Amino acid sequence: MLRALDRNAERWALLFFYILLVTTMVVEVIRREVLAYSSIWGEELVRYSFIYLVWIGASAAIKDRAHIRIDVIFHALPHRAQTLLYLLGDLIMLAVAVAVVIWSWHAVETSMRFGSVSHGLRVSMVYFLLAVPIGFTMVSARLLQSIWRDIGSLRRNEPPFTGEKLFD
Repeated sequence: MLRALDRNAERWALLFFYILLVTTMVVEVIRREVLAYSSIWGEELVRYSFIYLVWIGASAAIKDRAHIRIDVIFHALPHRAQTLLYLLGDLIMLAVAVAVVIWSWHAVETSMRFGSVSHGLRVSMVYFLLAVPIGFTMVSARLLQSIWRDIGSLRRNEPPFTGEKLFD
């Protein structure tokens, strides 16, 4: 079960938020164009679904090393140097991700303390502000997995995992 969760956690979450976003947008377009009426909560729900999509998608991209990168230099380097550069990049990204988790948590705590609610949905803003610490915690977990995978590549003297290529 843990293996399935590791393989598919982001996919399931992305699917949920994507369906929520698209369904809400379709309903709101129909309401606006056919019924000449729109709601405040629809636009808000789409916005916050998109925010969750972005941060969870960042985690999924790290898992597959699918972020945009310029890798011309990597092709000229030996495998060991490539792996060391990936490790350096992952360590820097991990430091940033941990800092973002810590700093974004302050916004969540402030929202909890003052009980702020969204304008349209009238739901606690905590649920929406949690998108950033949740997303970057997932990013941190995937970066730790990537670092572990790269250390294993260094020990076995194998080329680093580079992810799927979209273009050759």
